[in-house]
Amino acid sequence: MLLFLSFGASAQTTSYTQLCNELQFSRSINDKWAGELYLGGAFSNTPSDPRVLSTNIQRYFFLWGHYFLSPRWKLSASFAYYNNKDVPDIGQYYSPEYRLTLQGTYYFHKTGYTLMTRMRGEFRYMMNADGEYEDKYRYRQMLKFVKPINSQVMRQGVVYFLTTEELLLKPDAKTEGITFFDRNRFEIGGGYLITDNLQLEMAYLNEFVPRDDKNDLYNALELTLTLNNLLPNLKKHIFPKKEEEKLTD
Repeated sequence: MLLFLSFGASAQTTSYTQLCNELQFSRSINDKWAGELYLGGAFSNTPSDPRVLSTNIQRYFFLWGHYFLSPRWKLSASFAYYNNKDVPDIGQYYSPEYRLTLQGTYYFHKTGYTLMTRMRGEFRYMMNADGEYEDKYRYRQMLKFVKPINSQVMRQGVVYFLTTEELLLKPDAKTEGITFFDRNRFEIGGGYLITDNLQLEMAYLNEFVPRDDKNDLYNALELTLTLNNLLPNLKKHIFPKKEEEKLTD
């Protein structure tokens, strides 16, 4: 798709360095359903301050519900709130956003690696530069590759490699020109399964954002900590005798 998208060669490109961190809580409900909570934020350097951690530009949370239709298909929906802070140095104005997401994920399960494609539609209700809320729509298509390095399967003690490529399109934008193509996101990194329920991931994200007047380029370091079934696992550690009695019964 990128071969058919044109960008102005004379457009100025502004580059930013950022740090993104996310805490994910995952809970399996039954064999078909699972829920997740994401808490995250982003920091950035600015033209007036080169220190990345000095300026917080965003806070957000996600509530996800997942339905496993089959071993290959997962259907998901989420509600999110983004607090995009007022940072004039990087051209960002205060714009809180409420977001509803509908998503389908298809998995190509192979021995030694996993390939998946994700189709996501976003319905966004966000504040514009005039302080008024408006509806926006966006479509995202992602391809993700994950490969365990020291094992054939993902389990405790395994180090893995990951990379993703994602295109973001705005169907409600003008059909000609660069604004129809919202941005491109390329990610590469790795992770470590500390336990079956605790996972740490670090990745580099390159995000290219073309606009009519200029292009923005974001280079971000992403840190993600995932905790699965946190409350049931804490209960087992805090009240081990009660859990053993239940198993005995």
